[in-house]
Amino acid sequence: MKWATLISFIFLLNSARSWNLQRVARDTEHKSEIAHRYNDLKEETFKAVTMITFAQYLQRCSYESLSKLVKDVVDLAQKCAANEDAPDCAKPLPSIFLDEICQVEKLRDSYGAMADCCAKADPERNECFLSFKVPQPDFVQPYVRPAADVICQEYQDNRVALLGHFIYTVARRNPFLYAPTILSLAADYEHALQSCCKEKDVAACLDEKVAAIKERAKKVSVKQQYSCAVLKKFGERTFQAEKLALLSQKYSNAPFTEIQKILVHINDIYKECCEGDMVECMDDRAELMTYICSKQEVFSSKIKHCCEKPVVERSQCIIEADFDDQPENLPSLEEKYIQDKDVCKNFEADHDRFLAEFIYDHGRKHHDMSLQLILRLVKGYESFLEKCCKADNTAECLAKAVEDLNKHIKETRDVVQTNCEFFNTHGEDEFLKGLLIRYTKKMPQVSTDTLLEVGKKMTAVGTKCCQLPEDRRLPCSEGYLSIVIEDMCRRHETSPINDNISHCCSDSYAYRRPCFTALGVDTKYVPPAFDPEMFSFSEKLCNAPPAEREIDQLKLLINLIKRKPQMTEEQIKTISGGFTTMVDKCCKQADIDTCFGEE
Repeated sequence: MKWATLISFIFLLNSARSWNLQRVARDTEHKSEIAHRYNDLKEETFKAVTMITFAQYLQRCSYESLSKLVKDVVDLAQKCAANEDAPDCAKPLPSIFLDEICQVEKLRDSYGAMADCCAKADPERNECFLSFKVPQPDFVQPYVRPAADVICQEYQDNRVALLGHFIYTVARRNPFLYAPTILSLAADYEHALQSCCKEKDVAACLDEKVAAIKERAKKVSVKQQYSCAVLKKFGERTFQAEKLALLSQKYSNAPFTEIQKILVHINDIYKECCEGDMVECMDDRAELMTYICSKQEVFSSKIKHCCEKPVVERSQCIIEADFDDQPENLPSLEEKYIQDKDVCKNFEADHDRFLAEFIYDHGRKHHDMSLQLILRLVKGYESFLEKCCKADNTAECLAKAVEDLNKHIKETRDVVQTNCEFFNTHGEDEFLKGLLIRYTKKMPQVSTDTLLEVGKKMTAVGTKCCQLPEDRRLPCSEGYLSIVIEDMCRRHETSPINDNISHCCSDSYAYRRPCFTALGVDTKYVPPAFDPEMFSFSEKLCNAPPAEREIDQLKLLINLIKRKPQMTEEQIKTISGGFTTMVDKCCKQADIDTCFGEE
């Protein structure tokens, strides 16, 4: 398959064309969606995104076999571009891809029960296929880079095949990573080749740059999967409220009307990307970025360098760009939302718009707040309005709202300050132990290994966020903790933990983190019978590297709490100290195993 100019990625999108933000209205302008997208993206980018789509659904298929499916779809796109009334041209794009998959010979032999999805009607058919995607699958080997002495020559002689295989491998290993991101990573990889092939030590140069690309891919993938989970579990209203808070912080000089305009489009784009509709995801995100770049002076002074890049690199650059500088002399929030005599009148006239403006005004004024905190404030404010606007003394009632909302802001900031002070004073190891103690008591049903994994992820949040300036700690910590909590909640769906966890995971998105923080000992938990084997140690412990010995100690700590969840901090401290003393003593003895048994 010809992939000429695949990764130069110069989109031939006409930036001057009109951009209708209302997707429904826009779609009705085109008889054939596939022709419309093909004309927008142009042949080579359309081919690349089609390959990504198939590689993410059919993760076991070879590059060559997927290339045949890509050719079928591209042939149809070209036919429809020439005549939109031709057969199959009016089909929705997702149906075209899924029909192609369902015609694969021996689909059941390779994919088993996934073949049953073909019997379902759309959109259930797509939901079914999505459920069979395997993140980081064992059966797909990571991308293997050719040896340093040949890669530069291969890039020069056969650049298109080299980069095409890179895209294919990244897509099948990361089935939920959005197509624009995969093409952006391919562009980064090409830039690394161009730069490193001029160096004396090509391998060392590439090792460093490729490691950074992999790390970036991992981080972006986690955030994208998290966004899809929020959209799916909590719906468009919650999803849009959080994105509105983010856009208001990021583009704090942009007027509310412009933020509102792009918010609708962002919601549609995420739906497409999350549903695996990568062609529309790619095209619509490119359009959005073209629109934002056409109004740089309205949106942000921080995106100029992004808008100078080719479109495929532009989108990720804009998403990762710094927040714009905050406007000076922003109006008082208290005056507009508490003291204004028309507050109830404005709320009742247009409930949703008024609350959206509350989110917008708080986002642009408070870069120091997490998105989740802003959502909790609007939720609390809405409750007060519903109560106070019916009260005899509305002003007095709303004054109480200020008190309550400020109290919650202080409590949230205090949690971060307390944790960061402990982290910065006592270090990572003690911070991790404290987390393991608290979370084993909250959810003792969880396996020891999983609790250790969760504790390490939460400690990594402390490492990342507690080193930042104070005004960035809260958005950083609550933002990343929300991702860790979502991972726990996803596990809970398949392996239920306890009623408390179920409540925190499903009740309110904005209150998830405070809900988990407030959890105490699970009083319904019945500890397992004592198992001496769990606390037996041998000479192996003495010969283990320090890191391995530390893990054993942490596992002992978790297992002790699982059996005695009511243990006090002082008792835990005594036992931990006793374990260290025991290891130090026994590892010096001639008969180590006997010593461990006695101790």
